[in-house]
Amino acid sequence: QVQLVESGGGLVQAGGSLRLSCAASGRTVSSYAMGWFRQAPGKEREFVAAISGSDNSTYYADSVKGRFTISRDNAKPPGYLQMNSLKPEDTAVYFCAVQRAYYGAYYYTRGSLYNYWGQGTQVTVSS
Repeated sequence: QVQLVESGGGLVQAGGSLRLSCAASGRTVSSYAMGWFRQAPGKEREFVAAISGSDNSTYYADSVKGRFTISRDNAKPPGYLQMNSLKPEDTAVYFCAVQRAYYGAYYYTRGSLYNYWGQGTQVTVSS
């Protein structure tokens, strides 16, 4: 079993930055792909970003491309989500998740294919 814990969320003004962390326990996840997803009130969960567990290829939703950066922490996997130029529409609960069964953008964007999830961290961006 793997337990994931997100941290780093909070309240920030539009244009500001936050860095979300995802920490794992219970089993090493250094070879797992990591994904970040978010869910805003009244909306479905959506893919934000993912990083491959094998070659560190990264994938982003169009809505965050150029503003968010996903990275792996080789010392303390899985890693981080750096969020810059935040907008009010980025307000949501952010979840990290890991999986190792699949490779590629098609699979990384599908939350149902991730094996383990964190509890989420709230990000609120004020205008």
